[in-house]
Amino acid sequence: MPRIFGTDGVRGLANGHLTAELALDLSVAAARVLADRGEFEGHRPLAVVGRDTRISGQFLEHAVVAGLASAGVDVLRLRVLPTPAVAYLTQALGADLGVVISASHNPMPDNGIKFLARGGLKLDDAVEREIEQHLDEPWDRPVGGDVGRVTPYDAPVEEYVEHLLSTIDKPLSGLKVVLDCAHGAAYEAGPAALRAAGAEVIAIGVDPDGLNINDGCGSTHLGPLQAAVLEHGADAGFALDGDADRCLAVDHEGVAVDGDQIMAILAVGMAERGHLAKNTVVATVMSNLGFVQAMKASGIGVRQTKVGDRYVLEAMRVSGYSLGGEQSGHVIMSEHATTGDGVLTALHVLERMAVTGQSLQQLAAVVSRLPQVLVNVPDVDKSRADDDPVVAAAVAEEEAALGDSGRVLLRPSGTENLVRVMVEAGTEDEARAVAGRLADVVERQLAL
Repeated sequence: MPRIFGTDGVRGLANGHLTAELALDLSVAAARVLADRGEFEGHRPLAVVGRDTRISGQFLEHAVVAGLASAGVDVLRLRVLPTPAVAYLTQALGADLGVVISASHNPMPDNGIKFLARGGLKLDDAVEREIEQHLDEPWDRPVGGDVGRVTPYDAPVEEYVEHLLSTIDKPLSGLKVVLDCAHGAAYEAGPAALRAAGAEVIAIGVDPDGLNINDGCGSTHLGPLQAAVLEHGADAGFALDGDADRCLAVDHEGVAVDGDQIMAILAVGMAERGHLAKNTVVATVMSNLGFVQAMKASGIGVRQTKVGDRYVLEAMRVSGYSLGGEQSGHVIMSEHATTGDGVLTALHVLERMAVTGQSLQQLAAVVSRLPQVLVNVPDVDKSRADDDPVVAAAVAEEEAALGDSGRVLLRPSGTENLVRVMVEAGTEDEARAVAGRLADVVERQLAL
């Protein structure tokens, strides 16, 4: 059967692809699969359910809760809460299942459903496949006292904030920070955590109306954050996305600080304290070569994976690494979280500023980013991108010319019929020239 789960749960147009009926069926199937695998053995199963601020999350939440309860699972409703907070409470409350209703950084009309296993970890691909295979199947429904109970959970925001504060040692007093919550799931928890840590906080993007999530704000639109940092004379600014699992920053001059620079700041600090497992950070192949060079200069290794935070998480879990992430702002600190956590990231960057007495700009300068150019080549046979000998020869020739001062990456899109050509070089002009030549070869050789 066709796949329903993508790289980050089930996602699509709410009430279009992602209907209440599908949400209910997915929840029933998830409960049945976990029961068949023995996950509920010897106890009443428990699930926690949280969502972001999208208006569609209201009906999808009720559908998910109804499906779980009808399958005999007790449910704690966490209401609006960041994805990493749902993951934390899944673990802290000993729940058998966590469910997040969110489309993260996607526009408001979209929504998504993501299931978390016991411990707050993402479900394995094999389990997701089983869930797909059990959709719409007839089953013996529980009756009487065997149906699930549904209960609102009293203090999810407060418990999550308390957890975040327990991860830092130095107060943030004296630091003024702007936090853009994207009118999303962290609109309460984000400012509360930074204020409780001692920072002076100017919060923007904290007036969700169900329609304005990610709308010209947050980590996908840094303009409002940059303007607010300059207006208020803040030391730094941080931008979250709709479900607050990613974080980007700007320094006191409004200059953007990306995920590579954030990871470098944290990696250096963790290495100094002996908290960087195996003295290695996990990043994807899209991380800037300047980041890799900076880590090498600091005596820190870099393990690179395919693009996607699930691949970063997998490498961290398998090999026991404690820090990983993406240029886009997904930063995973496995000592404190099982997923990317934007508020946690902001707290630890600010703590590093407090400990060192350095500005964010000074800390971010550890990475000298190489100019990076990305060209999308549409309407080509992306399946041949890795095998065509002419394309391979062109890439090898350009890589040889760049030497250690740059690199080339050709990557077929996972969702669109195109090939991405990414080039880093000593100057932007050089990067554009190389990318242009390679794009021409790809277009000519892989034409449909």
